[in-house]
Amino acid sequence: MKKVLLISIFSLLSFTGLAQKGNIDSLIEKKQQLNLGYISLYKENSEMSYTSPGGEIGAPSGYVINGKLTTSYMLFAPRSLPIAFSFNPDFTARVRTDKSAGVRTPSFRLTGTFYVRLNDDIKRYKYAQLSFTHHSNGQDGDAILTDGSINTKTGNFNTNYLTAAYRFGYFTSAKSATGIYYSYNHKVGLEWHKWFNFEPALIGDYGFTRLNYDFSYRIYQIYHGQRGGWKKISQTNATGKNTLEKETWRFNGQFSYAVNKYANQDFFTPKRRLNVEGSANYSLPFMQNVFVMASFGYYGEDPYNIYFKDKYAFMRFGISSTFSRYKVREH
Repeated sequence: MKKVLLISIFSLLSFTGLAQKGNIDSLIEKKQQLNLGYISLYKENSEMSYTSPGGEIGAPSGYVINGKLTTSYMLFAPRSLPIAFSFNPDFTARVRTDKSAGVRTPSFRLTGTFYVRLNDDIKRYKYAQLSFTHHSNGQDGDAILTDGSINTKTGNFNTNYLTAAYRFGYFTSAKSATGIYYSYNHKVGLEWHKWFNFEPALIGDYGFTRLNYDFSYRIYQIYHGQRGGWKKISQTNATGKNTLEKETWRFNGQFSYAVNKYANQDFFTPKRRLNVEGSANYSLPFMQNVFVMASFGYYGEDPYNIYFKDKYAFMRFGISSTFSRYKVREH
């Protein structure tokens, strides 16, 4: 009797231990998949590159073509931890309409970004990020000319700053009839320059402390794999086929306002302190991670390095690119 009782207790304990181990393994796997999903989000929410013939139409200077090239290198992205780190180079150049078609002062931004996942829901995500950025133009001439004006040809520009941001958003469920779903994405941040080295010519006339808000509305389409190509769900009744999830539209809005003191401007002077931009980006069916772009905005402070005193409304047209959603799934 005792032997039977001991065997029963041992079997119960073994079963309980195996069940607990299975639950723990399942929880660990769930966390790992969540961490990987957030890493994809970090990349999808990164800045967009663009190439724009004619550049910023409306700027005081004329341009042949302007371009911004940026990406995210995920240097530290472990699936076992809710944190990550990326290196983000950003190179912007404006080719002028001068006889030599010179670039003069390209913008170089080198950023390191640390991310922390704040919740366990990928559809209603929340995370924080902290970035350190170096911004310079590769010039070493005096920033101020003898007449007191800014040297936009060879003048030195450099600044270094921190950006603390909170990002959140959510994804809708796909509509069964059309295969379309959406995402709403927000970024609220504070940009701070004055703890670090900067060009003295910026003192009193530059946005050293900025409040930033970015919004992005994205539309995704699910396609079924068909002979001869992919078909939208609304165009076929076939089921059980391979599927493609593709981002087709991205509407971006960016708002930034300088809240530090200016030498000759009060706090409520948006024509100098405000930067705002809205863009529409459409990816044609044969494109991957590339969009046709149209952008409209206003710079109270031109972000193109030593041209910071320029203020103007602008339009920009061309193509853009980023880490957009493009997933093929086999069934």
